Amino acid sequence: MVKLFQGKEIPLGICYYPEHWDKKLWADDLRRMKETGISVIRIGDYAWSVYERTEGVFTFDLFDEFLALASKEGMCIIMCTSSVAPPAWLSEKYPEILNARRDGVLFRHGNRRHYNYNSPVYREFVGRLVEKIASRYGKNPAVIGWQIDNELNCQTDEFYSESDTIAFRAFLKEKYLTLDALNEAWGTVVWNQTYTEWEQVFVPRTHVSPAPNPHLLLDYIRFVSESVCGYVKLQRDILRQYIKEGDFITTNGMYASIDHHRLVRENLDFYTIVSYPNGVFTLNNDTKNSMDLNDRKASRTLAELRSISPAFGIMEQQAGAGGWNIDVPSSQPKPGQMTLWTIESIAHGADYVGFFRWRTANKGTEIYWHGVLDYANKDNRRLAELRDIGGKIKVLSPVKGSQYEAAFGVIKDYDNIFDSQVDKWHERLSSESEDGLFQAAQLSHTPMDYVYLTEITKLEDLSKYPVLFYPHPAILTEDRVKLLTEYVKTGGILVFGARTGYKDTNGRCPMTELPGLVGEFAGVTVVDSTFVGPQDETVKIRWGDSEFDSGVFNDFFEPRGRSNILGTYENNYYAGTAALVCNPVGKGSVYCFGGTFNREAALVFLKKLEIEDPYRNILNLPEGCELAVRKGGDKRYLFVLNFMGQKAALTLKKELRNLYTGEKAIGEIELPPFGTMVFEEG
Repeated sequence: MVKLFQGKEIPLGICYYPEHWDKKLWADDLRRMKETGISVIRIGDYAWSVYERTEGVFTFDLFDEFLALASKEGMCIIMCTSSVAPPAWLSEKYPEILNARRDGVLFRHGNRRHYNYNSPVYREFVGRLVEKIASRYGKNPAVIGWQIDNELNCQTDEFYSESDTIAFRAFLKEKYLTLDALNEAWGTVVWNQTYTEWEQVFVPRTHVSPAPNPHLLLDYIRFVSESVCGYVKLQRDILRQYIKEGDFITTNGMYASIDHHRLVRENLDFYTIVSYPNGVFTLNNDTKNSMDLNDRKASRTLAELRSISPAFGIMEQQAGAGGWNIDVPSSQPKPGQMTLWTIESIAHGADYVGFFRWRTANKGTEIYWHGVLDYANKDNRRLAELRDIGGKIKVLSPVKGSQYEAAFGVIKDYDNIFDSQVDKWHERLSSESEDGLFQAAQLSHTPMDYVYLTEITKLEDLSKYPVLFYPHPAILTEDRVKLLTEYVKTGGILVFGARTGYKDTNGRCPMTELPGLVGEFAGVTVVDSTFVGPQDETVKIRWGDSEFDSGVFNDFFEPRGRSNILGTYENNYYAGTAALVCNPVGKGSVYCFGGTFNREAALVFLKKLEIEDPYRNILNLPEGCELAVRKGGDKRYLFVLNFMGQKAALTLKKELRNLYTGEKAIGEIELPPFGTMVFEEG
């Protein structure tokens, strides 16, 4: 029996809803799935009412019958805990389970994800449901894994129910112990916000000003993450009592306001996500490349996922046009794009790909969220392409278990991610640099990783990267600075951007010289700073023979100690002042850059730091193609992905084996529109 992340092949799966279709279709659906190479089916994510149509009355006939049929056909099943959408009887009889808007209006029944994580009543009913399902199917031989809930924090990552306020107070009491400590941390003396009783503290509420206390908001986001982790743990603990040894526990979706590393570390065997390159992002396939590379943002999400869960899968890979009846519709995947997106996922490390969905829904909100098959249930070009994908996946079995190979890393941490959700100044810098570094890496064919600093990050996690960018860490801690110092002393190159180190962990700005905890380490003092205003001309920086745009924000530096000025501003009132300083530390160097890493600046940094296009001696390819590399043992696998709606020419400079054909290849090769190739070296 095929099991995820075991066996030689990368399994293909599909999302299926047996409760939506006449039972007469089931056997034919399973047969056609198998013919395309599908071996895994996810079921039951929205089936609470199927199990418990009325309170306390459980029936399992439908899924008993389907699992028996699936087992007979040799299919593997991922069971869901069905907690994502409470049934009508629960929503109406127990309104305390419902989430609310910031102004207190409850989100009512009729959609999904309208519950709150902290309702004791909801947790009780969810616990009972999960126990019933797990005790029924935990030992079923067809079941290989379990998905908890679905798309946590999708639709909303804000929770304002009474249960949330009660839980928020408990969270704060545990963190601060006293109101005096909370008042100090939140700076409540400003605007007369001082609390004298815990009952005065609420989750964010509607105010006359759209700017509530930012320190409260930062702790609130941390609280939301805590709530998600606790909710998942509730279900994980129950599942572990009933499921077979070797069966996995996962969840699906990677959304905001969650410490994903903690979620996986404490509760899951691995993460799976959704990937809708054409259902979520705006494509521009009629030109060589969209300026913002929106058509490749799935690659960016996959890079994030690698840091969170080195082993991972795609639970919902796009198979058709996306959109609800309230959305602006997206187009159907063009011929080749289903394959492109599947290989894109595998190129970035996925060892399982499951498609959404088998057949397009013919009722409900998702009638325009297409699957492999259309309403008529006839064979179509997407089904034919899925069959071809099934063939390609079989020959890619050597890739399974290999690791993505990156030339550099971009550091992130949850303090700064959450702070940028609160602070628009911080967010503006962070978004420009994240976009710019990703775009520069893509266009220069320089594979990159995201590297998260968590409480368990070790030096060896950083040392595999010769260069690390830490674009705008407004919040720094002594522990992180100590770890980064060790990295540089042992030979690493670390690059900071503007607005580094000006906040503490509560989001306050201490009365200290910037860049705060890293001033001596970085070898600079920030003497002044400014946004580049809309009335200003573009500010340029000169670094040797390169001149480039400084971005949306500028710090002006004075060097300290042994540091050297490498770059200066070329214009505006601070022309001639230091914009880039390099400080030698041990065997490595710290670069402190006063701007943001827009695409132009990021490309210069990749070139100057000598990490640009590390595989140029093996192959050349146009900007419209992505290069992703996985390595396992003495073998390296080079994935070439053509995101252009036109042919692409690439040049192999050494002989490689084409995994699709098994043949040796060298010289000029042409890729069709949206085509892919995978080469083996070694």
